[in-house]
Amino acid sequence: MNQPQDPNAPQPQDPNAINIELSEEIAEGEYANLAMIAHSSSEFVIDFIRLMPGLPKAKVKARIVVTPEHAKRLLSALADNIERFEQTFGPIKQQPDSPSFPMNFGGTMGEA
Repeated sequence: MNQPQDPNAPQPQDPNAINIELSEEIAEGEYANLAMIAHSSSEFVIDFIRLMPGLPKAKVKARIVVTPEHAKRLLSALADNIERFEQTFGPIKQQPDSPSFPMNFGGTMGEA
């Protein structure tokens, strides 16, 4: 005979589960409309920047440093999410004349 489980009883934990903490400040997020990416032999540096029209200065809102392996995983995860987004909401439109920004800061750079 099955007995109802006590909802306050400790639940068995998945040994592969990761407990992720998200503070209120981080959960609010930061708006960025430009990303600059640089890399070395051991890491990728992604700067998320807020560029406001008519202002000569842009501000880096977050800098994320990842290993090359994690950069490739991020690329794959973004591609997968974009594909699912477009299946639900239709193709993401891109402007044919994307703005060009000065991207040469003395190193290998890419833009996203």
